[in-house]
Amino acid sequence: MGSFLSFGESSRRIAEADSVVVIGLGRFGGSVALELMASGTEVFGIDADPDRVQEMNGRLTQVVRADATKEEVLRQLAVHEFDRAVIAISGDLKVSILAASLLLQLDGPVIWAKATDEQHGRILEQLGVHHVIYPEKDMGRRVAHLVRGAAKDYLEVDEGYALVKVSAPRELHGTPLGATQLRERHGVTIAARRDPAGAWEHADTATVLREGDTVLVIGPTKKVERFAQLR
Repeated sequence: MGSFLSFGESSRRIAEADSVVVIGLGRFGGSVALELMASGTEVFGIDADPDRVQEMNGRLTQVVRADATKEEVLRQLAVHEFDRAVIAISGDLKVSILAASLLLQLDGPVIWAKATDEQHGRILEQLGVHHVIYPEKDMGRRVAHLVRGAAKDYLEVDEGYALVKVSAPRELHGTPLGATQLRERHGVTIAARRDPAGAWEHADTATVLREGDTVLVIGPTKKVERFAQLR
């Protein structure tokens, strides 16, 4: 355990920066950790699998092989000193739940925890986890919306409310948005437009859409989906 003490000193320095601790470096956790690194966020990675730790060594700010279900280990690694934590443990609900419970008891970081199904998610919510993530379900929902409609991209902002990227429909071409009665007719709002050259700009009532434009549309999910079907 002596090595954990040295890791703890290092992780404390990381925790003082713009940083996140990621527990579980499988496909989802590893992807989140690398994306955070790419965006300039310091990442302290923890996993019990030596192969995963070896794979991430040198790619994250710090990575350590450790058992996240032991309170003394979490304390020695100074996990409770981070502001944010991602629990991305896959395959073992017991380990995921125990790690979340310990982090909450330590009164440490704001926690994002991956749930494998609704039951797992309910347990995490009952424990008091701040944010429960359903990567498989959310990705499945996103792909389903892309497959069924003309949307180029889809993001469910909250249950029943979504943001989509679509081609500007012909009925809106050539008329300032303020004169199209868009909200009255379709119940959605166009937040931004991109011209064929690829330049994005905020949309307002004076914005005029042209053929080849792409727009970001926000509103109730069903209304946004219907809007995405317009040509």
